Amino acid sequence: MKYLYIILTILIFSWPTNAQDYKQRREKMVDKQIYKRGIKHANTLDALRKVERHLFVSPRYKHMAYNDGPLSIGYGQTISQPYIVAYMTQIIDPKPEHKILEIGTGSGYQAAILAEIVDEVYTIEIIPELGEIASERLKKLGYDNVAVIKGDGYYGLLEHAPFDAIVVTAAAEHIPPSLIQQLKEGGKMVIPVGSPFLVQTLMLVEKKRGKISTSSLMPVRFVPFTRSQKQ
Repeated sequence: MKYLYIILTILIFSWPTNAQDYKQRREKMVDKQIYKRGIKHANTLDALRKVERHLFVSPRYKHMAYNDGPLSIGYGQTISQPYIVAYMTQIIDPKPEHKILEIGTGSGYQAAILAEIVDEVYTIEIIPELGEIASERLKKLGYDNVAVIKGDGYYGLLEHAPFDAIVVTAAAEHIPPSLIQQLKEGGKMVIPVGSPFLVQTLMLVEKKRGKISTSSLMPVRFVPFTRSQKQ
């Protein structure tokens, strides 16, 4: 019982209780988990400092919101590790004037990070409940430059193409041709590719002078790319 009491005491006193506590944890996250691991893109770092990650997780996980790892958001999905969000954002090198497509809205956290940097973000979520929750959350937080679309991200969003960049937050077994087609000249796409049951490879896809090049970035583990049953 003595040891249990000590553990509970530590948890209680380490539990964030107000906005200042969360801000301090967010600053520590950016410094220790992000900047010191090689993320130097200024706009990405600024966005990570601004977006309150604890508002994108369920109440039961708020105390873990700034830890170095993914968290469940229900429906078999996760909010990605902060470092991975930062890395994928840095890789596409977003500019204020850019229009970006995200496949896999999830909690809306990645969309919020992008929305802090660029003019327009379109994000597609195939799970209706998650799409609704994310849409309401982003609106409540004032992200009026994000449009949440409920549907199959495999086909992209032709009516708003081309995009300066595309971010895919679920593991696909191959790179969807429609997404390549919807990349603007000079555009970049970052996407995890591989089996949902194994370690995948985070890939960078670039379109230059009408030609497509791909490069492997790092091994990753993402939830599977979910497809519509009406294929």
